[in-house]
Amino acid sequence: MNSRERVRLALRHQEPDRVPLDLGGSPVTGMQASTVYRLRQALRLDPPGTPVKVIEPFQMLGEIGPDLLDALGVDVVPLGSPKTLFGFRNEGWKPWTTFDGTPVLVPAGFNTEPEPNGDLLLYPEGDRSVPPSGRMPSGGWYVDAIVRQPPIDEDTLRVEDNLEEFGPISDAELDYFAREAGRLSRETDRAILANFGGTAFGDIALVPAPWLKHPKGIRDVEEWYVSTVARRGYVYEVFERQCKIALQNLARIHQAVGDRVTAVFVTGTDFGTQSGPFISPQTYRELYLPFHTRVNGWVHRHTAWKTFIHSCGSVAALIGDFIAAGFDILNPVQCSAAQMDPAALKARFGDRITFWGGGVDTQRTLPFGTPDEVRHEVAARIGILGPGGAFVFNTIHNVQAQTPVENLLAMYETVRDAGRYPLRAPQ
Repeated sequence: MNSRERVRLALRHQEPDRVPLDLGGSPVTGMQASTVYRLRQALRLDPPGTPVKVIEPFQMLGEIGPDLLDALGVDVVPLGSPKTLFGFRNEGWKPWTTFDGTPVLVPAGFNTEPEPNGDLLLYPEGDRSVPPSGRMPSGGWYVDAIVRQPPIDEDTLRVEDNLEEFGPISDAELDYFAREAGRLSRETDRAILANFGGTAFGDIALVPAPWLKHPKGIRDVEEWYVSTVARRGYVYEVFERQCKIALQNLARIHQAVGDRVTAVFVTGTDFGTQSGPFISPQTYRELYLPFHTRVNGWVHRHTAWKTFIHSCGSVAALIGDFIAAGFDILNPVQCSAAQMDPAALKARFGDRITFWGGGVDTQRTLPFGTPDEVRHEVAARIGILGPGGAFVFNTIHNVQAQTPVENLLAMYETVRDAGRYPLRAPQ
């Protein structure tokens, strides 16, 4: 059984030969570049000092190369935009060193210099003639978006301003997706997780639009959240128009890539906090569910793709609505949040949705536990979430900086040893 078949069986709620494994299939299932470097060194994939490519500067995600995929037995590959969240392309690679001394390669558009206080600024499309849109604090690991909110005049606020980044997909983008889908399908036997963009309604990571040189509309994080209540009609109309554009683009994208894609990343809008849902189920049903239903419905009527929702935090109260909206996959399954006990989730929802993630806690166990504690938790999660299929192993969100490499090795060894069907009962 190859990787593509393995993932497809799991997504059909059937047990393959082993639990499928994802690392780097999406911007929320990857690994920070410094950690990638240390893992590659531990596996003796590179000579010391060999740099790792930073493929997404916003989260400082490292490239998961084919040799690392092979070494770990990863079953998923990404199909996403050739551009970073700051709008410059992943090309023109040049050497750089992170604050912790890790040698990396960054795209040519990553053309920053330290501020007097040591902070680093990033610019939309790498253009330093416009205000910066991102800041990495001195000694930091990640980039924070800089809010560039123009003063809001209620009389002149236009829905079009919050739709600037949404429009008909270009022929160049279609050609890229078609080429990459073809290449990944021919050159690997792994499942393709696609992220075409345009279908995430109100994803707060995207609201500041760090790729736009002069964003208009509502771009402040707090102001956007306030607007979902105070300007509900405005936000609904943004979603309405965005959805229409998205469906038109999906039709063209499907013509270009066909059913070589296994699953499509629909949304990364977070609906949970550590202690409970960020919004009420009623608000989800009124503001988000109609558009999720339209997107998922189109995908299921016209393609063989499965649909993927990412939402951090405690979302147990919303999972039934995610299923009603047509989502096939839930990520990251943050079991450390309130009401997110993995056994309870599997019992309530495991026959209706695939859990992609939840394999180990990235807040405590993986970064701060011992290798034995990591092994125990990974084996237990596989035993709980794996029976009957409908489970793809991944950590809870991206593997973070400074995660001990001994814990990473323990995790992947346990996935290999404990992930074969029939699964042992959790201890």
